[in-house]
Amino acid sequence: MTTLTDSTDVNGRSGPERKRTAKPGAIGSRQLVAALPGALSKLDPRRMWRNPVMFIVEVGAALTTVLAVAEPFLGGPARSGGAAVPPSFTAGIAAWLWLTVVFANLAESVAEGRGKAQADSLRQTRTSTSAHRVTGYDPAVHGGAEGQDLVTLSSADLRVGDTVVVVAGELIPGDGDIVWGIATIDESAITGESAPVVRESGGDRSAVTGGTRVLSDRIVVRITSNPGETFVDRMIALVEGASRQKTPNETALGILLAGLSIVFLVVTLTLNPIAGYSAAAVSVPVLVALLVCLIPTTIGALLSAIGIAGMDRLVQRNVLAMSGRAVEAAGDVTILLLDKTGTITYGNRQAREFSPLAGVVESELVRAGALSSLSDPTPEGKSIVDLAATTGFRHQGSLEGEIVPFTAQTRMSGIDLADGSSIRKGAGSAVLAWVQETSELDPAVSRELDDAVARISRVGGTPLVVAAADGHGARRILGVVYLKDIVKEGIAERFAELRAMGIRTIMVTGDNPLTAKTIAAEAGVDDFLAEATPEQKLALIRREQEGGNLVAMTGDGTNDAPALAQADVGVAMNTGTSAAKEAGNMVDLDSDPTKLIDIVRIGKQLLITRGALTTFSIANDLAKYFAIIPAMFAGVFPGLAVLNVMQLHSPASAIMSAIIFNAVIIIVLIPLALRGVAYRPLAASQILSRNLLVYGLGGVIAPFIGIKLVDLVVALAPGF
Repeated sequence: MTTLTDSTDVNGRSGPERKRTAKPGAIGSRQLVAALPGALSKLDPRRMWRNPVMFIVEVGAALTTVLAVAEPFLGGPARSGGAAVPPSFTAGIAAWLWLTVVFANLAESVAEGRGKAQADSLRQTRTSTSAHRVTGYDPAVHGGAEGQDLVTLSSADLRVGDTVVVVAGELIPGDGDIVWGIATIDESAITGESAPVVRESGGDRSAVTGGTRVLSDRIVVRITSNPGETFVDRMIALVEGASRQKTPNETALGILLAGLSIVFLVVTLTLNPIAGYSAAAVSVPVLVALLVCLIPTTIGALLSAIGIAGMDRLVQRNVLAMSGRAVEAAGDVTILLLDKTGTITYGNRQAREFSPLAGVVESELVRAGALSSLSDPTPEGKSIVDLAATTGFRHQGSLEGEIVPFTAQTRMSGIDLADGSSIRKGAGSAVLAWVQETSELDPAVSRELDDAVARISRVGGTPLVVAAADGHGARRILGVVYLKDIVKEGIAERFAELRAMGIRTIMVTGDNPLTAKTIAAEAGVDDFLAEATPEQKLALIRREQEGGNLVAMTGDGTNDAPALAQADVGVAMNTGTSAAKEAGNMVDLDSDPTKLIDIVRIGKQLLITRGALTTFSIANDLAKYFAIIPAMFAGVFPGLAVLNVMQLHSPASAIMSAIIFNAVIIIVLIPLALRGVAYRPLAASQILSRNLLVYGLGGVIAPFIGIKLVDLVVALAPGF
């Protein structure tokens, strides 16, 4: 049995190396050599036909190979524009055509190789381990299944619905939900982070993954996946690309490229009769070379690699996309739904101010708030103690009394001191009801309290009302503690960038509208949905989609599942429930909701990369047309010599140079396809202008320079 250790992540990195990721676009000779067998295996025509452009190149390579072998027996070399070409011309064309196909396959093979390396590491987590199954389990009756008869079996024999007991030190045998208990779990084999996490029954953090290790306590897990269908199995299939399907845009682009290839095929086939009529006949190898130079081989060779690399960039950020369609949809997202707590704010409210009511000394409110919070383990309670310390309050000695914990029913907490006095803090209505149990509240005090609560709510804070009872049982309101939900640093700037991308951000929160409005304004989001319910989230997404928008959202709870399933990009947190992970089309292994912004960036980068290289490829082919045709026919039609601006040595060297450049440019562009074109938040018109200027103009200029340089070398060969 083999598992990843605490210090090893899913990428096979350990210790400090975990944070040191190689540049995505960097390609070394080892990667190319390792990818070569895969590239050669893809030469199978049964696989190549899926890429029409490169399939045409392969057919042309096979045809010219046959002609090169048969040429000595056919009585003459190939001809171009009525002139003979060197004897080695056809063989050279055939060789470079094969290299063009191999280079195209190499781009895809390198991209796939990164996913396979990730999958090999993940396989170490998919181990067969022992499981302790309990039959007839009822959480309400059997609890932790102590004393129950347990059947020990292999994890491979577990089925959906089985209940297993896992104790500290053991591996969880399969994906499931905790139905009893709480435990710390090492998920480093999945997420790459060594810090343990807490999982418990009855909430949104009950899902556990097979292959992770329980570090403490005892839990009972109900299995939710059969062998071969676990989360790790799905991860392996995804990163290997086994289940990857072409996206709609990729399919549409493939149809466009196939259409262009057919157009140029017709042009090439009709060229020879016209040339023959003008006594400038062109042989088959020359026509094949011309066709390959004209069809969009560059983008045809790199298209698959671009898609795979897009998914790989997500994997490098510990996000698993269930399909390439999800990555592509992320690039077209126009509406972004973000949960407030943990995404826009830190989620831990901090005490910022003590506001005593009239007639109450501030030090009295400070003392009451601090004493009621000394045993409060929540971040809010600790922040009250810290704020009290800044005013000079110090509690000496031990605190004698009975702690009153917070509950959802009472909505307040506090302490009953040994001298008979009591302190309570909590929601205004709850504390007010506690005070009025013994006496009516003065209307003036009630109005002042309402004003204080409203003032804090207006600025997006949470009012925490503090009250005390003396030793005789007389209760009174002391004042209000202002708790502020802290907005994360830099979040407003990130939303401004999204706005520049044309993406509208909507904050989703359970807060009241007044608080939600204040937080939304501070964070810089465009809109908000307050007091949100699952039905309201779903209705909002549907409404936006009906308006023609693509919507992305994040969630981790079962109540988020309907909205995640409805969203075009639904990112489920790995710490969330199985229902949420099944509903979404992406899973964030780090459970970081802010990563949704990075996912959108990666999606846009994929689309921009594809658009940029398509622009380059088409411009590149157009330039090769004007580079080759004049050189080919200048001997028969002297007037074309004026168009031969590169002054290529001969028709044969012009064709050979173009074919060599056509193959080499694929290798040159592989790093860009894998790394992606750098994305900047610009309007669509600006992005189009940049693509036309950089990649369109570059695609026109590059062949003229590249073909001329190659021609200088080819011209040195005998016969050229």
